[in-house]
Amino acid sequence: MMDVGRHPNIELLTFSEVEDVSGYVGNFKVRVRKKARYVDQDECTACGDCVEACPVVVPDAFQIGLGSRKAIHIPFPQAVPSAYIIMADECLGQNPIACGKCIEACEKNCISFDMQDEILDLEVGTIIVATGMDVYDPTALDEYGYTRFPNVVTSMEFERLVSTGGPLAGHFGRPSDLERPRRIGFVQCVGSRTLDPERGNPYCSNICCMNTIKEAQYLKDTYPDTDITVFYMDLRAFGKGFEELLMRSKSNGVRYVRGLPGEVRQDPASANLHVVVENTTASRLENHEFDMLVLAVGATPATDTEMVRQLVSLSKSSSGFLKEAHAKLRPVDTPTKGVYIAGAAESPKDVRESVTQASAAASHASILLNKSRFAVEAITAIVDEDLCKMCGQCAAVCPFGAIQWEKKRVARVTSAACAGCGTCAGECKFGAIEMRHFSDQAIYAQIDAIVDERPLEKIVTFACNWCSYAGADTAGVSRMAYPPNARIIRTMCSGRVSPEFVWYAFKKGAPVVLVSGCHYADCHYIDANRSTTRRMDGLWDGLEKAGVRPERLQLEWCSAAEGARWQTIMHEVEKKRQRVTLEEVEHARETLAKARVPSPRNPRPSDENQDAGFACLRCGHEWTGFFSRNAERTCPQCRSNSIRWLRQQR
Repeated sequence: MMDVGRHPNIELLTFSEVEDVSGYVGNFKVRVRKKARYVDQDECTACGDCVEACPVVVPDAFQIGLGSRKAIHIPFPQAVPSAYIIMADECLGQNPIACGKCIEACEKNCISFDMQDEILDLEVGTIIVATGMDVYDPTALDEYGYTRFPNVVTSMEFERLVSTGGPLAGHFGRPSDLERPRRIGFVQCVGSRTLDPERGNPYCSNICCMNTIKEAQYLKDTYPDTDITVFYMDLRAFGKGFEELLMRSKSNGVRYVRGLPGEVRQDPASANLHVVVENTTASRLENHEFDMLVLAVGATPATDTEMVRQLVSLSKSSSGFLKEAHAKLRPVDTPTKGVYIAGAAESPKDVRESVTQASAAASHASILLNKSRFAVEAITAIVDEDLCKMCGQCAAVCPFGAIQWEKKRVARVTSAACAGCGTCAGECKFGAIEMRHFSDQAIYAQIDAIVDERPLEKIVTFACNWCSYAGADTAGVSRMAYPPNARIIRTMCSGRVSPEFVWYAFKKGAPVVLVSGCHYADCHYIDANRSTTRRMDGLWDGLEKAGVRPERLQLEWCSAAEGARWQTIMHEVEKKRQRVTLEEVEHARETLAKARVPSPRNPRPSDENQDAGFACLRCGHEWTGFFSRNAERTCPQCRSNSIRWLRQQR
């Protein structure tokens, strides 16, 4: 860290916050608020006289609340810059009459309450996002007694208790009486690997097992007489040297019990903890007594991850962590060109993995910045200025902010920022936006080719290149049989599917149409498939008004790995096709030729989080639930995504 602070080509903006990001690769404009420290960091020598004079004592976040600090402080040891900082919401010195003792104690006159926040407008070529992670708060898991029993601590709190720089200054003791604990229990997977959202997260937090083994080994090396028991579901020692460390801890006397505690009680007299656990290996119920219980809490996305994601236009996974462009081929890239991710912002990982990914991200950024030219994919949008009505709808739906639009001005596409999803083209009612290699003309030609012969036997299928199309490929190479009459039209994203395409397919005699794409959490174009859902809602309403059964239009999300799901989807769509009669097809041709193509059904702000009716167009199940534009709709009975938003229940 000190090397970074001294590097001539690195400028550190500490105690600063990014407020806005605009532009595109090579031309990003970043607005940063550099908050007032109220201490001149260049003049401060960190003598500590101001700290001794400060009367305000608050909990120390670096010590996980187990220690205290003053309102004027250094955030943590080895902080860069090594200068004090005053927290304005804690200090009494905003009114000098009230305090001002630190000013009187500072001989170098480094402290000034006249300092103001500074706004910096930076021009950068690339951005690396490394927002880190937080840890799970186990308060909701009441059976462990966290916050009720003082000697039940989290793994982070335990780290501070045993640290020489911790609140006990190297004297390891339990919180209740500061006596060294002789019997310690560790509980794994607290807040991880559970399907109950009130009890944690469904994913494995990756670092918990080895962190516990490291802590247990440290105790055995420092305090050999400590009796240690680890309760676990599975031990995942997957990295280099991890298995050896696990075997070493076992040889040093650390006991591992397969089973998680069901109850923790405290002895009122001794403050010891009695743990009841089912040993699944021995098939018996066991009672253990400990002086201290350590909860190995899982990792969660950092609190500001969502804010950063919106600023830089990034995707996120279902777990809330930022999503890379490709897990294998582009592990540090993001869908937004010129933006990279590193460390635990992408997923829970240890220091070694974080450093590896950070090095890769820095290398990618350096390579890009050293190029005189930046090559972009040819799959980009083009605006026909003669057809553009200057409505700005294309700019509103672009996930990457690649379209610039002002009132009474023709929209313009920045090719370097365009990812080629085609959502803008699918949204444009006037045909003013064309996609290279996925033009309207080409898609209409494919529809014509599908329904040219025996249209009643065909399934017109629109498939997203990254997920559903790859899912169909997975089903094929895995020899999963599904109806051979499906004809797939590949698009880069389901957002490219314009309502006009679906309308045209039915007018040409298609019995059923399937629109498929990525799951909401897997969208390679951030949230482009939300536009697909809005259009489907409008199309279902329009079809019903025209006297066409809405269930003839199906919407399904399928990932690249879900070959079996694709097989199921196609079998269900084939059943829908078999129920369509020639009379229905002819009726649809006549009515839709006279009817207008319906517009997307745009929810109002008042619709959000309100009771609404839903109907599954696969199985017919109807129910009432909360409407959310950002939540993937799934039938609770058949797991279909062909969910029609019916109405609001006021």
